[in-house]
Amino acid sequence: MQRALELAREAAAGGDVPVGAVVVHDGSIIGEGRNVRERDADPTGHAEVVALREAARRLGRWRLDGCTLVVSLEPCTMCAGALVAARVDRLVFGAWDDKAGAVGSLWDVVRDRRLNHRPEVVPEVLAPESSVLLRSFFGR
Repeated sequence: MQRALELAREAAAGGDVPVGAVVVHDGSIIGEGRNVRERDADPTGHAEVVALREAARRLGRWRLDGCTLVVSLEPCTMCAGALVAARVDRLVFGAWDDKAGAVGSLWDVVRDRRLNHRPEVVPEVLAPESSVLLRSFFGR
């Protein structure tokens, strides 16, 4: 999570919402991402999607079974759907997102029994640190 928070700080420095993510496989980071929507004018430029893409390239496969996605903020519906589609085994996240969260706040995409994959979820890891970054960015 510390690396995800560093990436979140980089996103904020670049004018993007401070969210960072890493994908871990066999104890090593194989994918990193930070929000780049503003920088790249890309609506899919969320930290999770960037990290998942890099991890898939490094592994040479789209199935990311055996991997953990660590992200500083609860994923939105797009990112929750992406990690389910990628078959990520575990999701670890920092702060809850009461406005767009899809892992329990507004929706619970990752635990929907109608889907063919449901990752383990570990919430609120270093949540205060993530919340401070977000509040600072949004000026509250």
